[in-house]
Amino acid sequence: MESKKRQRASYAAALAAVTALLLTACGSSSTGAANNGGGSAGAFPTSGTGEVHIYNWTDYIDPDQITAFTKETGIKVVLDTFDSNETALAKLQSGATGYDVVFPSDYMVKQMIELKLLQKIDVTTFPNGGGLKTTMQGVYWDPKREYSAPWMYGTTGIACNTKAEPKCANIKSWHDWFTVGLPKMDSLKDQTEVVSAALRATGVAAADLCTTDKSKYSAAADLLKGFKPAVIDSDSGIERVIAGTSNVRMAWNGSTHRMTEKVPSVEYIYPSEGLNLWADNMVVPVGAPDLDNAKIFINWMMDPKNAAAESNFTGYDNGIVGSDAFMNASMKSDPAVVVPADKMALISPTPACDQAARDLYTQVFTTWLGEQ
Repeated sequence: MESKKRQRASYAAALAAVTALLLTACGSSSTGAANNGGGSAGAFPTSGTGEVHIYNWTDYIDPDQITAFTKETGIKVVLDTFDSNETALAKLQSGATGYDVVFPSDYMVKQMIELKLLQKIDVTTFPNGGGLKTTMQGVYWDPKREYSAPWMYGTTGIACNTKAEPKCANIKSWHDWFTVGLPKMDSLKDQTEVVSAALRATGVAAADLCTTDKSKYSAAADLLKGFKPAVIDSDSGIERVIAGTSNVRMAWNGSTHRMTEKVPSVEYIYPSEGLNLWADNMVVPVGAPDLDNAKIFINWMMDPKNAAAESNFTGYDNGIVGSDAFMNASMKSDPAVVVPADKMALISPTPACDQAARDLYTQVFTTWLGEQ
């Protein structure tokens, strides 16, 4: 019981921070500590050689930035990719020790810390570690930023090409999404996003998304039985929408922004039952081959110009003070990136559930995949 009380308190604290976090979206004034060079510059590695091995989401880092990093530091970047937080977790749990930097989401950072899979790196002591926005400090998954540095943050909603599929404009909710039955629909292959959306669609409140009431998961599973999208894949969704092989997609807001750059008729839908706010991070796993290169890479990416370049590529906002000045104007005017005032109340943190709830999520998700 005490554990559940702590979990609810942690979730409530995260929920209370959502409005403040969203107010720092592109085009608004960012606040935070000055970029003052950190607290232990003498201990920070000043140069590196060899390679840095990173494990990131697909299509989630600017190739030009990788080239620039190597040119500036002499360190070659070796990139491997994953399609979900659970895939990244399984890789680390399997004993993979070849990665220096991994990019998990908020709730997964928390799990990885609990499982003792991450090294303490004390990001606030890095030369660029003083430049974190206040909303990226004191975060529930890593309150002191001992294990993680901010990468990108955003929301998960629905992308709709209203020109190619006018009927998708009628989608107003997750329940609509799961039951509309349109052709050329895509879903993320992400158990947290799919199952939490199904729970919301069947009446579960945002604050109760980590419930262990099996009847609520049964209702979500029943809803999912009739949901058979043409594609279930977290990768290549941007390309499918641009090519016209997909017209309606469960999508992250930044990927939707990138779609609109090529297909202006794509709109981002905020489902009426609410949607998840997530924040991705850079962490160093236990057993990383080159801790110094990992620190150099993370610090380089926290420079405001470099963080902005990554935002311009990915379509998401980042957690670094001063980066807004270097971000594209199109980001600052896109309602997919900057949440409209009348949609703010719909946003809540991605559920950071305990093991009992995570097991129920896994059961519902894997059963649904097996039914496709």
